[in-house]
Amino acid sequence: MTSEYGPMVLIANARSGKGGVAKALPEVEAQLKQRGLEYEIRMTEGPMHAIEIARESMKAGKRFLVAVGGDGTIHEVVNGMIENDKPIVDDPVLGVVAAGTGSDFIKTFGLPASPAVAVAHLDGPESFAIDIGKVTYTQDGTEVTRYFPNIAEVGIGAEVVARAQKLPRWLGPTVYLAAFWLVMRKHKVAQVTVDLVDRTYEGPANNIVVANCQFFGGGMKIAPKAAPTDGLLDVQVEHARKREAIAIMPKVFKGEHLPHPDIEEFKRVRCGVTSDRPLLIEADGEVLGHTPASFEVLRDLIRLKV
Repeated sequence: MTSEYGPMVLIANARSGKGGVAKALPEVEAQLKQRGLEYEIRMTEGPMHAIEIARESMKAGKRFLVAVGGDGTIHEVVNGMIENDKPIVDDPVLGVVAAGTGSDFIKTFGLPASPAVAVAHLDGPESFAIDIGKVTYTQDGTEVTRYFPNIAEVGIGAEVVARAQKLPRWLGPTVYLAAFWLVMRKHKVAQVTVDLVDRTYEGPANNIVVANCQFFGGGMKIAPKAAPTDGLLDVQVEHARKREAIAIMPKVFKGEHLPHPDIEEFKRVRCGVTSDRPLLIEADGEVLGHTPASFEVLRDLIRLKV
């Protein structure tokens, strides 16, 4: 027996979640076999390999890909499903078995964090179309494009992600909070220009959030108004003084930091960011390149299995 969307390809990052994926796979396979679902498992061998596997699978005619890991694995699988702003196959389907250190993407949709329970959501016909974000940025003097299903940042947020990658993994989700305190000590505000199509923000900024979904950084509800089905990106430009920026941080976990006089909010299909110095960019917890950058939403690009 196979799924309504055909045989599934599980793309698994065995190193994700401090080895949690490798530990979870036997139970995941047992649940798949119990449900009689046709599948194959492809293991990644290093960074960006999930992109290659996803692309190969799609070009071989598979349309149902399952990311087994954290947000980074989901990010790579999604990037492998898209080419030139379009899905490689018609009506592709993304499934998620969360087992990584960071699993924020699933929180917007209420998908289970338990790998074994997540298998139940791979069965049956339930799915719906979701938007995907696109960011074009500068890397080593070259313009590069990446797609993001969850959230991208410019500025201190990206610096925090970069710093978190150097901290011990035993910190778990709290790694981002620890990195925030380390980065904030030396942080200096930047002067930015944010092109919002019908208007322009010019002024100081600590961080710029471009959100398709709601959660990041180990459970922070950074964009409580974001909906990955509305054809819009939620853009926040935070320009608080250092003391106030620190005071805002605890409120972010519950999405209570908005509205705030030091955070400009916009909903747009696209925006562009330039700055007085190169600012780091991250998307879905993956450090990318630097400004200048542009962002846009690609409407209803893939289906999410729920």
